[in-house]
Amino acid sequence: MSNFRWTERIDPFAVLAFTVPLTIYLLTLAPSVTFFDSGEFLTAIFSLGTAHSPGYPLFVNYAKPFTYLPFGSIAFRVNFATAVSAAAACYGVYLIVCHLLAGEELAANTRQSEIYKKIIALCAATSFAFSARLWLQSNHDKPYPLIAFLSAMVFYLLLLWRDRYRQGEEHSAYIYLGAFLCGLAFGAHQTIVLLLPSYAFLILSMNWRLIWRIKEFILALFFGVLGFAVHLHLPVRAMQNPLLNWGDSKTLTQFLWNLLRRGYPSEKPVRDLSLLWDQINAFNIPYEFTWVGLVLVLIGVFAFLKKRRDEILAYLIGILFFLLVIAGYFNTPLEMIFLTEEFFTPLYLLSAVIIGLGLFALVQNTLALIPSQIVSTLPVKTAVTLFLLAFPATVCALHYVENDQHENYIAYDYASNTLRSLPQGAILFTWGDSGAFPLWYLQGVEKMREDLDLPHTPHLVFNWYLDTFPQLFRHSMLRSIPLESQAPENALQLVIVEQYDRRPVFVDFSTRYSIEFPDYRLLQRGICYQLIRGKGEELYPDLTVWDNYILRGISGEMFFRDLDTGKAILIYANSHLESGETLLRMRQLGQGVAELRAAERIAPQMQMQVAQILSGYGIR
Repeated sequence: MSNFRWTERIDPFAVLAFTVPLTIYLLTLAPSVTFFDSGEFLTAIFSLGTAHSPGYPLFVNYAKPFTYLPFGSIAFRVNFATAVSAAAACYGVYLIVCHLLAGEELAANTRQSEIYKKIIALCAATSFAFSARLWLQSNHDKPYPLIAFLSAMVFYLLLLWRDRYRQGEEHSAYIYLGAFLCGLAFGAHQTIVLLLPSYAFLILSMNWRLIWRIKEFILALFFGVLGFAVHLHLPVRAMQNPLLNWGDSKTLTQFLWNLLRRGYPSEKPVRDLSLLWDQINAFNIPYEFTWVGLVLVLIGVFAFLKKRRDEILAYLIGILFFLLVIAGYFNTPLEMIFLTEEFFTPLYLLSAVIIGLGLFALVQNTLALIPSQIVSTLPVKTAVTLFLLAFPATVCALHYVENDQHENYIAYDYASNTLRSLPQGAILFTWGDSGAFPLWYLQGVEKMREDLDLPHTPHLVFNWYLDTFPQLFRHSMLRSIPLESQAPENALQLVIVEQYDRRPVFVDFSTRYSIEFPDYRLLQRGICYQLIRGKGEELYPDLTVWDNYILRGISGEMFFRDLDTGKAILIYANSHLESGETLLRMRQLGQGVAELRAAERIAPQMQMQVAQILSGYGIR
């Protein structure tokens, strides 16, 4: 009997709010490492180390237990962890919508009204699940779904506190727990700070005299600091020299360097109205939820502005502070704005909540036009349910293909192909993060090609990075010069001179086209280049490495394409193109044409370029 009562208490719609998103995420989950920060996060999580500034200690510790799951690669397990956090964030939407709609009525029949409200909350949750941004973040290792979940929990706790306060009860524990979660969330992403004004408004709007509650304020601050203590992970783990120890936070100076993100460029562009609009447009509700979603947000805001004034204003305050800081203060260059789009995930969660309110208002006003005697009939119930489900289903259909990564091996193959290009004991210098980070994962986590050294050129000007290669840089000239005044390319040239007589020296494609090597010739080996000292005749490209490459998903059979996935495909094509042009100059016409045709097959948009090259040699 007790088991029966326990099952009766389960809300099936709440279960669906978590399991439906999780199921879809698992269907579209990336099977391995992807580009951008993926390889770096995976390496940090696997080794319980520190990722790029500010370190992301909560995300690292959250995902680490998933690496012990008995299925899939380490990358797949961490991607699964991200999917779970994203599904939990969707459940947070469900909780908040249900709470805000408590006491609202849609039909004379109370049970029917409750079911409608739960369906509406489920639709809001799944609409958030299928939004372009969260879906993209959910199917590979990202900290943003975790920060979205925590921000939803804090919002929900404050709603519970407000209810108790209205009843004349002091339940400060809700605020203390919320403060703890805010401090903890800082270890997932620092954007939680931008929601603090909204949270403070939800508290003070109940009674502005609460601002003078010094004792409670100090206690809330204490619990916030207690949550923030997750950042002790940085110095504690730095003492253990983990595989990835970004910033090496053993000292207070390095801890603050990491926490305050001092390793990133601080130059800001001159802003005009066009750039400002692009910066603001990084927060784009129509793109995430369609224009219908934006209309539903507006309906929700206006319909509940009186009944739920404080909650609506808290949402608008959140938008204001996010835009003031991310678009205003950051003043991000045009080419980097796509990175700031990730920061708005907590706002999209709250937008999904408001969409739920909009759906409720729309259904409420529609049912009011229908004669009361037929509102409870099966056809009307079915029509209302289908109407509600149509919105998340449409959002899902629009975004499914572009977020389906279940066959995305491009980053894994690109990194493994890079490793296949290198002889035993070589050193490869990388330039771009997406070229380097998957290599860190393959070598550090999957233990591929541990005979190689893979230094990342932009990091050669940091002592903490040189410390991660004790054998390579212990006696390097870099140790005796002021690194803060050095450009990475100058540091690279110095290390090349030191290493050249000891081992084969290679650079990747991005380095080859980012830095000039006037004292060296380049021997192309697929997508890598060996430096050969001295000047002389052009070197014959090594074509044999292409036979060892694995090229899954580059010919259009996989629809998912992000910026660096597209770049990787173009690197393959351009490498064939370069080999082809070199061979044509050497009068190796057959092989040259074959290389150009290979470039054409990989990137059909190069057909015109290939035709122009061939026509220059009288070949059609």
